[in-house]
Amino acid sequence: MAYAGRNLRLFARDPLGVFLALTGAMVVFLLYSLFLGQTQVDSLASLPGVDRGQARDFVDAWMFAGVVAVAAVTTPLAALSVFVEDAASGRFRDFLVSPVRRAQLVLGYLGSAFVVGLVMTLLVLAVAVAYLAATGRTVPDAGSLSVIVGWTALSVAAYTALWAFVVSFLPTTGAFSGLSTLVGTLTGFVAGAYIPLGALPDTVRDGVAVLPFAQSAMLVRREFAAAPLEALTRGASPATSDLARVYGIDLTFGGGIVPVWVAAAVLASMVLVFTALAVIRIRARIR
Repeated sequence: MAYAGRNLRLFARDPLGVFLALTGAMVVFLLYSLFLGQTQVDSLASLPGVDRGQARDFVDAWMFAGVVAVAAVTTPLAALSVFVEDAASGRFRDFLVSPVRRAQLVLGYLGSAFVVGLVMTLLVLAVAVAYLAATGRTVPDAGSLSVIVGWTALSVAAYTALWAFVVSFLPTTGAFSGLSTLVGTLTGFVAGAYIPLGALPDTVRDGVAVLPFAQSAMLVRREFAAAPLEALTRGASPATSDLARVYGIDLTFGGGIVPVWVAAAVLASMVLVFTALAVIRIRARIR
């Protein structure tokens, strides 16, 4: 669509905006590179029979899964800055006197945000895989990577719909900047990317587990960290289950494990519900 292409070009012409779209993911990576990663490795290596190299392998895989999950949340929001700027500047009046239909405008904003989010998140995924390969860590096999790409696409679609609905209420670019800062700051926490969810109190952990941010991160982590976790625990089922719960590879709520199909259903429901709501809201704003 020509209008989606117009939005993509506007977003790409702002290098700072492109850079800021990845801020949340880069913060997670830098924190782990500087000190959080070593803390997790030391904690795991202190356990009886745990090899430090395998602990590092697992922590790196777990960390990069969190980086990919955070990028899937923040990059579609950054792409929607074009909509907020158009609304704030009054460009909608120009669009309405052109032959472009209102439905085309709406789909242009949603489509461009999804494309930006998916491309940038897959770029982060490619960098993560390249880093793991270059450092001799365990790299997900082709089957796992295809599943990760699928979960990533579903996550990006869900958050594109959610943020499109949210930003339709924002009147100014300043309000959008505030929202972007808040989302970039909190996403790493609610996705369990800064600290393992098992380190949180039970009530907080249960609260985080019901959020879609943690659930989409769980879906990516299950594929990213499966092989390193198996190697770390030497296939011992109790140890594997315990570490999976501590590190958010298996989310728990009320003592039970959140099934994969539930997390997928939540994200799919977000796509349907928030896309419909966003279309209604954006159509109302374009007048």
